[in-house]
Amino acid sequence: MWPIVGLAFGTVLALAGAFGGVGAFLLVLVLGALGFLAGRAYAGEIDLAEMFTRRT
Repeated sequence: MWPIVGLAFGTVLALAGAFGGVGAFLLVLVLGALGFLAGRAYAGEIDLAEMFTRRT
């Protein structure tokens, strides 16, 4: 499944870069990465609270 997801994401990035320029490419890249992290957190694969809490 992950190769297909990677292919789809790469295609979207390529289209954003071709038709929207560098700004659209970067926006799609950042939002895609945030969506990936949110999806993994929702599935329970990573713990975002652990990343953002202070350790004393």
